[in-house]
Amino acid sequence: MNADHQVVIIGVGFSGIVAALRLKASDRNDFIMLEQASEIGGTWRDNTYPGCACDVPSNLYSIENQPNPNWSEMYAPQAEILIYMKQVIEKNDLSKHIRYNTEAYICDFLAENAYWKITDRKGQSLTAQIVIFGGGPLNRPLIPDINGLANFKGKVIHSGKWDKNYDLTGKKVAIIGTGASAIQIVPTIAPIIAEMTVFQRSAAWIDDRNNRYVSGIEKKLFNTFPFLQKITREILYWAVEARGTFFVGNQLAHRYITYRCLQKLKREIPDPELRQKLTPNYKVGCKRVLTSDDYYPTFMRENVNLVSEKITEITENAVITADGKSHKVDTLILATGFTAAEIHTDRQIKGLHQRELFSEWLQTGMQAYKGTCVSGYPNLLFILGPNTGLGHSSMIHIMESQMNYVMQYIETFEKKGKNTYLDIKAPVQAAHNEVIQNLFKDTVWATGCKSWYINSQGKNTILYPRLTLQFRKNLQQFDAQDFDFVAV
Repeated sequence: MNADHQVVIIGVGFSGIVAALRLKASDRNDFIMLEQASEIGGTWRDNTYPGCACDVPSNLYSIENQPNPNWSEMYAPQAEILIYMKQVIEKNDLSKHIRYNTEAYICDFLAENAYWKITDRKGQSLTAQIVIFGGGPLNRPLIPDINGLANFKGKVIHSGKWDKNYDLTGKKVAIIGTGASAIQIVPTIAPIIAEMTVFQRSAAWIDDRNNRYVSGIEKKLFNTFPFLQKITREILYWAVEARGTFFVGNQLAHRYITYRCLQKLKREIPDPELRQKLTPNYKVGCKRVLTSDDYYPTFMRENVNLVSEKITEITENAVITADGKSHKVDTLILATGFTAAEIHTDRQIKGLHQRELFSEWLQTGMQAYKGTCVSGYPNLLFILGPNTGLGHSSMIHIMESQMNYVMQYIETFEKKGKNTYLDIKAPVQAAHNEVIQNLFKDTVWATGCKSWYINSQGKNTILYPRLTLQFRKNLQQFDAQDFDFVAV
């Protein structure tokens, strides 16, 4: 019995789009893209909070062979990135491959047929020889475990599920969290609200963003001479790659970044007491390094307060801190990020012998081979799987590196015949993950701070412990000897 399609792509964010483009470019058009929402976009569809923008330069945070010469800013805002993604879909005629409002609820590998059966929430099913999972890691909002949160009578908004219909004008707002979303929300909404109290668990390391609008002349040059944009992209790539060395053992670069960030803090926060509150107590890079031009200056406003005492309770109309103070507010903004290091979901991926991937990962920690294949789950390929994350560069570069590997996987599969499946050998996967975890030992991520990169077992399941250049090199070559080939 033949499968309905050669490939099913789950998710139509950047991962899914990059995968579809590579399939189409190789003249493999027998694929379907399943999108759980009513429009494409993934992270850039779901995150619509005020000030939401990319923290990687626009010319680098884009698909390599799909340049956009008309970015309005050096760091594109959310709405513009989403428009770009839709333009790529339209330009490359991908819409006909997309099924909207279709969440892949159960993926079941039928070994006797050597294909996957994918069933959505409505009970409808289709089959595919290969599944490319591009669901992404940042789509499960983390709700903090704070005593009394459920009792709050005002408005509660998570940054990842923003309510566009709620008017913040004149409100007394509490922002819980000081991570990547908070440093964009805080300066954006400060001018329109009556009072803002930012509750900080740990201070963030913040570097200059140096954002600016792109001039009309630059856009015209990029449109007229596309090679100029390619050169710009190449320069940006090597600049951020060089900067990234401070994460992976370059002590000189680490001291320089530390100095830069502390000088910025001193320059923008003249008040010594406030500056002390905003000074991190861990090594730069151990948690995500943020960039902003306007976050620190926002604390100079009269209507903005920073509280670093621990939250002990939330009442019907106030946040109570460990010093006994009651901070009355009518709106809570949870800028608390996402659950990424562990996956808690009712979705299921069933592999050989009815093993279930997500429940296994809760026991063992998320792990894969090269962030792409998982032993016991044949012909299942992840884009942005375990240990593929970055602290310095564009995740699209990672996606494109993985698709180099995926395309070789598919070519090998095709040579073996339709009724065949490829399963990464368990010892090969185990050896790979041992190497990955050992590589963390000389990185800044192993210096002891608590971050969303680390799971409950203390293992870093999110990040790749080297630079993108090494990642691309490691995924450049597909070795068939790493796999078991099974014919049915």
